[in-house]
Amino acid sequence: MGFFAFLILGLLAGAIAKLILPGRQGGGWLATLVLGVIGALLGGWLGGLLFNAPLENFFDLSTWIVAIVGALIVLVIWGLITGRRSSRA
Repeated sequence: MGFFAFLILGLLAGAIAKLILPGRQGGGWLATLVLGVIGALLGGWLGGLLFNAPLENFFDLSTWIVAIVGALIVLVIWGLITGRRSSRA
């Protein structure tokens, strides 16, 4: 998969993860892109490690599933990190 296709996958996976996860997540499209790309990398690594489902084909359903699951994991971790900071203030 090319670089721009991976960026599009990350942006869409991050947006879908934000829609799936309840509550309000901060950040605009750039934060969604960064979290989605990090999530797609994490999902691809975990998917390849656990299920032998790497991120190789843009139009493959397993690619989208592992990218969205990875983005959900990153979004939950990000919410825990930023939630701790805001609860102290």
